[in-house]
Amino acid sequence: MTTPAVPEDLLRALAPQVLGTLVRRHGQFDACEDAVQEALLAAAVQWPEQGVPDNPRGWLLTVATRRLTDLWRSEHARRGREAAVAVEEERAAPAPDEEPSGRDDTLTLLFLCCHPALSESSQVALTLRAVGGLTTAEIARAFLVPEATMAQRISRAKATIRKAGARFEPPPPGERARRLGAVLHVLYLIFNEGYTASSGPDLRRADLTAEAIRLTRDLRALLPGNGEVTGLLALMLLTDARRAARTGPDGLLVPLAEQDRSRWDRAEIEEGVALVTDALTWSPPGLYQVQAAIAAVHAEAAGDADTDWPQILALYRLLSHLAPNPMVTLNEAVATAMVHGPRAGLEILDGLAADGRLTDHHRLAAVRAHLLERDGDRSAARDAYRRAARLTTSLPERRYLETRAARLNESDPS
Repeated sequence: MTTPAVPEDLLRALAPQVLGTLVRRHGQFDACEDAVQEALLAAAVQWPEQGVPDNPRGWLLTVATRRLTDLWRSEHARRGREAAVAVEEERAAPAPDEEPSGRDDTLTLLFLCCHPALSESSQVALTLRAVGGLTTAEIARAFLVPEATMAQRISRAKATIRKAGARFEPPPPGERARRLGAVLHVLYLIFNEGYTASSGPDLRRADLTAEAIRLTRDLRALLPGNGEVTGLLALMLLTDARRAARTGPDGLLVPLAEQDRSRWDRAEIEEGVALVTDALTWSPPGLYQVQAAIAAVHAEAAGDADTDWPQILALYRLLSHLAPNPMVTLNEAVATAMVHGPRAGLEILDGLAADGRLTDHHRLAAVRAHLLERDGDRSAARDAYRRAARLTTSLPERRYLETRAARLNESDPS
């Protein structure tokens, strides 16, 4: 008889629920998070042999509570005082079956992991661990850093939350919108890192994109009336729909204009288009809704030649008004070139060159190379492709950029 596999999706879905319950009962986020991780590990070991319990959430909560109690007992014993406190707290806590039905602390937990006292990288790491249920080793592998480094980052994040005196409760009304913005930004960063890895040998990391989509679905279930949450989910789905067509048989990156659209995931496209179309009927347009609308225009075109570039340009201009930043302007330059010709796009890039945030970014050089090639300046395009290849830390992107430069070199060996 074969041993059943551990239902990993179930563990990841339950992890934030169990952690939220523990922190709400006892406080001490860092100790509770460690206890939940130990409970998840115990489940990964025991469930394949013993089967998934009838109440898996209750099982995890019981084991995590015992781990927490053991920790407190040990601390109290070492200090030689208050040895019975943890036992009394365990007795006073409601049993798993007594937990109010339907209560979900995931949103509160997300707000806590995105506390303004934390750096952006710490918010991402803590969200993946506490809400996503990923182990420290999994997060370290995803971001190509040693496990010890990631463990220190997570430990510092938890210490920062404790020092800031953060409480496990929804932020006050005046702060909620800002904190929700941080939550959405962290989920967006997780997805982007998975979709186009910033460094390393792989173009994408499917575990991160899947986790970002799952967490955003959960967030939308908690906040169905928020247009930006819906817009972010739509954007992720419409972008992820292209993943199968992003590389060719040789493993080289395939740009959007050259992708075989028959390989795009139509189910994700239909869901994403429906979500953003609906959200824009009842919610003021926001950063993620507009980006999703742009992705929807691409998705609905039969081919690159059929793309409604004037509409995309108008949407990028709206996006520049809502959230001005150099990356938006860079994309606007591409759309401008498609509507008004490559010289018009290059003029926008000339203005961006003075922005220190993009001076050494490979995407600025890559877009310049693309527009120069479209304008017929093959020599300058080749040099720009080579510069972009030197600047990127992604090996698949470097191979693509070097290949583009080599093709121009073959046709114009001067």
